[in-house]
Amino acid sequence: MDEFLDIIAPYNLWNGNTLPIGFNRRSYTERLMRYTGNRLVKVLTGQRRVGKSYIMRQIAVELISNGVKAENTLFINRELAVFDFIQNADDLNRLVDAYKYRFKPKGTIYVFIDEVQEINDWERAVNSMSQDYTVNIEVFISGSNSRLLSGELASLLSGRYVELSVFPFSFAEFTEVHGLPSDRQSFLHYMHEGGLPELINLPDEEVKQRYIAGLRDSIMLKDIVKRYFIKDVSLLENLFAYLVNNASSMISINGIVNYLKSRGSKSSYDTVASYMMYLQEAYLIHKSERYNVAGKELLAGNFKAYINDQAYHNYLFPTARFGNGYLLEGIVYMELLRKGYKVNTGIIRDKEVDFIATKNDMTLYVQVAYMLTDDATAQREYASLESVNSIGEKLLVTLDDITYPTRNGIRHVQVWRLDEVI
Repeated sequence: MDEFLDIIAPYNLWNGNTLPIGFNRRSYTERLMRYTGNRLVKVLTGQRRVGKSYIMRQIAVELISNGVKAENTLFINRELAVFDFIQNADDLNRLVDAYKYRFKPKGTIYVFIDEVQEINDWERAVNSMSQDYTVNIEVFISGSNSRLLSGELASLLSGRYVELSVFPFSFAEFTEVHGLPSDRQSFLHYMHEGGLPELINLPDEEVKQRYIAGLRDSIMLKDIVKRYFIKDVSLLENLFAYLVNNASSMISINGIVNYLKSRGSKSSYDTVASYMMYLQEAYLIHKSERYNVAGKELLAGNFKAYINDQAYHNYLFPTARFGNGYLLEGIVYMELLRKGYKVNTGIIRDKEVDFIATKNDMTLYVQVAYMLTDDATAQREYASLESVNSIGEKLLVTLDDITYPTRNGIRHVQVWRLDEVI
């Protein structure tokens, strides 16, 4: 394995090398840095191309700036062809051993493994490194599948890890990257552009459209088709298109099956449900279950789906009928996820509250409307929140130019200021 160290040297910070670190995503790095100095495995999960690799490099650079020697860091990016020699846990262990033998690092070693799911039986190696008390090793791993910790690693580590979900740029990050003020006009730009980091570097709409289409295809191929041996790829693509164009709407598996059949796609309930789960695991789609506010229980059947970033709709299906209110609702949903909330759709008798968001002992009741254009619209949007008798803050989020006064305990929030409130 020693010869491979020379091959991977350009992808590490040794010998004065520098690596691109991109935009500093402090909301993630500050949280991760609080967990350093112990044997917890730090796990970053999220869709491909949302910046997990950059965040790990930012952590390494910050550690070095705090006095850690560059030779005490080891980067392994399994997504790059140069690292193809690492096929399984044994290969990974041998590389780490060769690294330790060559550099003989003093103090803590920081091992960063990107797209770790591409290494067979990686769980064994990560568990071994994190629990080897003969050497101080801190392990950071990233993966593009939400089931990363659902199997053996979760059992092996049994609470000895911390997981952080990484999402596309928030509006606050978007404005900082572009040097824009935090106002309504900038938010409209964000609604159109989306938060996928690579879009910043692309010159025009055509190139951006091709990038988004390629990203979708890459995620489906690597994280779904190959992983689950999908035979009917067209059904998967049609399902994704349906979910994107019906995001923020109440739907059901049976309804999707009937729609797909009407379009000539043979499918069954179980197949559509499985494909839906795969899209969720790859972070392309998020599912919001219905929650009975009075009965305090989840309801089976209908649900809402939200896309991981509005760019999938805006660049892939721009001519589809899709109101700005639905787009806004999806953006608010994603912002709640970024803030660590568990989010469901509230049902109160004949009314619907867009989001019941819970975190620790905090509950938010959130209604989203594009604009309060008239009294009838305002009455409808406020009525849903007014029907909630449970304890928790109530927010009505819109794109209105003005902030309306609090009404019956319901606080009106302009969407570009939502980050300040939640």
